[in-house]
Amino acid sequence: MKRRHLLRSGAASAGLLALPGLLRAAEAPKELRLDYAYYSPASLVLRRFGWLEEDFGRDGTAVKWVLSAGSNRALEYLNSGSIDIGSSAGLAALLAKANGNPIRTPYIFSRPEWTALVVRRDSPIRSLADLKGKKVAATKGTDPYLFLLRALKVAQLKRGDIEHVALQHADGRVALEQGRVDAWAGLDPLMAASELDAGSRLIYRHVAFNTYGFLNVREDFQQRHPEALRRVIAGYERARKWIIGNTTEAAKILSEEAKVSLQVALLQLKLRTDLSNPQPSAEHVDALRAAAPILLDEQLVKPGTDLPRTITALVDTQFARGLLGSTG
Repeated sequence: MKRRHLLRSGAASAGLLALPGLLRAAEAPKELRLDYAYYSPASLVLRRFGWLEEDFGRDGTAVKWVLSAGSNRALEYLNSGSIDIGSSAGLAALLAKANGNPIRTPYIFSRPEWTALVVRRDSPIRSLADLKGKKVAATKGTDPYLFLLRALKVAQLKRGDIEHVALQHADGRVALEQGRVDAWAGLDPLMAASELDAGSRLIYRHVAFNTYGFLNVREDFQQRHPEALRRVIAGYERARKWIIGNTTEAAKILSEEAKVSLQVALLQLKLRTDLSNPQPSAEHVDALRAAAPILLDEQLVKPGTDLPRTITALVDTQFARGLLGSTG
């Protein structure tokens, strides 16, 4: 009896030891679909080195990368279910969430100054007030567009005081440099390239109007595959720390992927990208609360939308807690 009991106990213990591995294999998705974007350097590093492919390959999970040309594209892909995890600006994510996009944000990939209002080198425009009656390019549903709306309020201008030209970021840069629009709400690295390569000028900058880089996940993916999400965040952490320790090498990757000069990539990474705080926290919640009124003022969400509640539902301050290390 005693021997049989010991054998049963031993078998049970072995089963418990094997359980985490079995759960990991059972929980792993058949395919992991996520985006990469030139405004998210960590995604470029992850894709270049194949760290997620190496990790998930052990479970037979295929990794599929999709290029996001802007927050609007990343959020469209998430809303349609084309990707599971995607990168966007914080305020753009809030706008999407308020309008029904089923996403949460468990990780912050950067604190950037990636947008400003840009004019040509020879433009007579010198201030926000000079934008009245002018054509301004901006990509709807993105931080640059929302930055533009907030900047106009600073100058006591309304959206109707300018002629908004809806163009994707790259097309906005071309339109500005060709003189087809008077100003452009830019996005790095395209904005930095226009500065350094074409002499374009930034007429209005406001770091606090640049909302954070949010790594968003579809709610259903987070619920079904929490361990897979943790492993993706671990990959982003590996990339974040690698960039901090190898900024020039990371800039080379950005330069090659985005097809911009190394000087442009270094401007974006060294001077306009802060990678110090990846844990979603009160800092990010407060930033969205400060920015949220523009969504109601400009009727970008339904009247009466409870934006504070939406922010709480979007920013997941607990999921990654304990997973994230220091920048050292």
